[in-house]
Amino acid sequence: QITCNLRGCCWSPQSDISVPWCFFSSSHGYKVDGSTRSTQAGFETTLTRLPSPSLFGNDINTVLLTGEYQTPNRFRFKITDPKSQRFEVPHENVQSFTGSAASNLNYKV
Repeated sequence: QITCNLRGCCWSPQSDISVPWCFFSSSHGYKVDGSTRSTQAGFETTLTRLPSPSLFGNDINTVLLTGEYQTPNRFRFKITDPKSQRFEVPHENVQSFTGSAASNLNYKV
């Protein structure tokens, strides 16, 4: 049996321990708007916010999702506002990825 609250959080106890009991319905969050575009390191796509209750407020209606298959063991995703550049904290050990998408991945996206 599935139970959902007013904010859209649903609860369904499962016997399979690999399945989360708490989740949001498919009418909550964002959806892909248009096609997914290939990049040298992975992909990018535009996401549009669905008309559902906001969890935190000040939601951005359209965001850009960028995914990079950096190594067989590391996938990086980044969600940004394509209309407004924001400050990103610099880190001396994390540089921009400039390679091609890895192959023989140990994960699925």
